Amino acid sequence: MQLFYHPEVSEGDKEVVFPREESKHIFKVLRKKEGDQLHLTNGKGWMFVTELISAGPNSCVARILSSEKEEPAPYFLHMAVAPTKMNDRFEWFLEKATEIGVQEITPVICDHSERKVVKLNRFERVLQSALKQSLHTRFPVLNEPLSFKEFLEKDHLGQKFIAHCEDDAHKNLLSKRLESKSQATILIGPEGDFSSEEINLAKEKGWEPVSLGHSRLRTETAAIVACHTAALINESE
Repeated sequence: MQLFYHPEVSEGDKEVVFPREESKHIFKVLRKKEGDQLHLTNGKGWMFVTELISAGPNSCVARILSSEKEEPAPYFLHMAVAPTKMNDRFEWFLEKATEIGVQEITPVICDHSERKVVKLNRFERVLQSALKQSLHTRFPVLNEPLSFKEFLEKDHLGQKFIAHCEDDAHKNLLSKRLESKSQATILIGPEGDFSSEEINLAKEKGWEPVSLGHSRLRTETAAIVACHTAALINESE
């Protein structure tokens, strides 16, 4: 099954008009024609089955035959991750995290961050592609980048973890501390790790230090390990 994404479609609609780029892909690449069925999501949990009633390179129109809302995941994971120096590595994280099933992402600019500016428009396209590839129906929330201190000032419900590389007698494995069917926010630092000041500030504000294992991981790898840990904990229930 191939999934299409259209954020403006709602459950009460009878027809959907695909944008030009999507129409071009449907008509010229996939060679779809009138009468063919397409699956579509609006990224809000809805899956639509549609039938093409008009197909062309500039505009495709489909009749909505049925719609069904899928149940959300039994947990909510917010990943706060420092952007990597190389954009493609952060985009890889976005892609894989979406495939695994992250619900919210915030780029966090830290003391040791080498990349201070990110392009959310490009990140949105990566998320959209991953959503369609993985056949998910819920689009992750992608927040504007914040400084580390700004992020800590926000209200965060549920468990709060900071995964850092410094020696810490109080660090436990994330897999031992993360609760199933709950809400959690996990902070992942830049290539040079969080600064000692950032770690201490997070602890003062109630963030629990955790380890992701014995290996020293790249930023994007650590973020994926955290996402996968949350998914596995909830799937094992």
